[in-house]
Amino acid sequence: MEQGQMPLSDFSQIHCPTYPPDKTAVTSEVVGKSDENVERGNWSSKADYLLSMIGCAVGLGNVWRFPYLAYRNGGGAFLIPYALMLALVGMPMFFLESSFGQFASLGPVAVWKAVPMLQGVGITMVILITIINISYSSMIGYSLYYLFASFQSPLPWTDCFSWWGADETCSRTPKDPLCNLTLDDGYFEIVNTTWLHVNNETCPNGSEIYVPHQGPSEQYWDKGVLRRTNSIDETGEIVWDLALCLLLAWLIAGAALSKGIKSSGKVVYFTATFPYVVLTILLIRGLTLEGAYKGIEFYIGRQSDFSKLADAEIWKEAATQIFFSISVGWGSLITLSSYNKFHNNCYRDTIIVCVVNCATSVFAGFIIFSTLGHMAHIQDKPVSEVVQSGFSLAFIAYPEALAQLPWAPLWSSLFFFMLITLGLDTQFAGLETIFTTLLDQFPKFLRSKRLYLTAGVCALFYFLGLVYVTQAGIYWLNFVDYFCTGWILITVALLELTGLSWIYGVNRFIKDIEMMIGERTWLFWLWWRACWTFIAPCLLAVILIWSLATFAPPTYGSVQYPVWAIALGWCMIIFCSMWIPIVAIVRVVQAEGATLCQGEELLPEPHVLS
Repeated sequence: MEQGQMPLSDFSQIHCPTYPPDKTAVTSEVVGKSDENVERGNWSSKADYLLSMIGCAVGLGNVWRFPYLAYRNGGGAFLIPYALMLALVGMPMFFLESSFGQFASLGPVAVWKAVPMLQGVGITMVILITIINISYSSMIGYSLYYLFASFQSPLPWTDCFSWWGADETCSRTPKDPLCNLTLDDGYFEIVNTTWLHVNNETCPNGSEIYVPHQGPSEQYWDKGVLRRTNSIDETGEIVWDLALCLLLAWLIAGAALSKGIKSSGKVVYFTATFPYVVLTILLIRGLTLEGAYKGIEFYIGRQSDFSKLADAEIWKEAATQIFFSISVGWGSLITLSSYNKFHNNCYRDTIIVCVVNCATSVFAGFIIFSTLGHMAHIQDKPVSEVVQSGFSLAFIAYPEALAQLPWAPLWSSLFFFMLITLGLDTQFAGLETIFTTLLDQFPKFLRSKRLYLTAGVCALFYFLGLVYVTQAGIYWLNFVDYFCTGWILITVALLELTGLSWIYGVNRFIKDIEMMIGERTWLFWLWWRACWTFIAPCLLAVILIWSLATFAPPTYGSVQYPVWAIALGWCMIIFCSMWIPIVAIVRVVQAEGATLCQGEELLPEPHVLS
């Protein structure tokens, strides 16, 4: 056998098409001279791959969701179930997907030629990542808007400025309630609390009148940025400032991916490392603030509640956060690892990326809570009254805290630039998943047209994403996030585990991995075998059943979604997942053997890596 060629195991015998390398269909920008795979290309260096994987796994959720979950679930006590779920679910799923993609050198759809009846799982992955990528880009657009708004002093959300639309309900301090007081002569008079104190009066029960109030950062988000309508029923018009920011987000993504992994692998040297520079700067600044210790104590300090470990909810929250934070089930890990060289040590990569991802979440918590502790100290409030999650943390609570610091525009610019780089890394991985799927399905036609494919897909996704920059856009974003990042992903992961561990065969899969990383002892594989075949599937099944049993209709703040929106959400779930049974039925019907195993033997001939 010529040097540089190796026969693959039975797995590889079913996964690759046998067309000869068509070097005229592949540009020199896509495939380098040192690449093993002359059809698809490989990463230029190991660093390109690791930084891309870290950028894919470490996203906005590490900054705006994990700290809040830790606070809500016992502070430091939350780290115990979090670490256990990392070992039992997170790492096994990450190792499985990265090994699967690397061995097959194919994207999330084509890779399922290993288990043809589950190819619908790959289609579901691509549909999901498409929907999420379109919505995710709008969050980058929001961050770009805030970045540009930070280039002024004072920051626009520092006070209730009329130029961005602040109304009479906007105030830096809550307004005291009024009282509908009955006078001695039987007449009614509305008075404020100051009048009551001066006249030594009290407001009878039921006579208080609540005065609507919004802080400047909250109202700036609602009125200045989103120009939010009252519900998803009221679409309103496109907010053109946000539309331009969204366009910029897609231009950046398109430029970074114009030459595939050869260009994106270089961009991540900045986008994957810069957030850590900013996080370190913000941590140093946060720890020097007066009252920062209050936030840290609230996060994982003396207020840690280990009695929470007896509550099943904390274990469900930890498993869910781990599952979503390392990006399993989207197809991105399979895609990025498919460009590795065959003998890359994917086991070591799993340990590095998972540890970095979780350490980043914990690290970000100190930054968020030190600054929120300072804000609580300044406002003389408990930390619990300023802690928020998700959009509210990223675009209301934390910007409000930054606005109270000296040199506020600098800290605000750094924070939102960090959010942009975190978001772009995840978007790069999602887009590359879509491009890889298309290139694997139509290699001869599309590989020479990579630039046109990138431009066309980015333009299409931009126009589809305009719904998220309408005045009802935030409702749609929250809606898609609720219905497309839960049950379907868990179902996909369960089918991945079932397909590779029980249908393809866990022992067969382990032998394939050993072809790449070398042989390991039976004791080494005992843990991974147990996780893949039993522990992880059981935990994911429990999470799935629990999530379905505790289903509650989505809300955005106090705004309820109408019945038609809930129905649309379930239709979206059905549309994304229906390909799994459809493809399975088609494959079973097409199989000529009497059993599924016999049917698998009819797949393409062995393929040899050049």
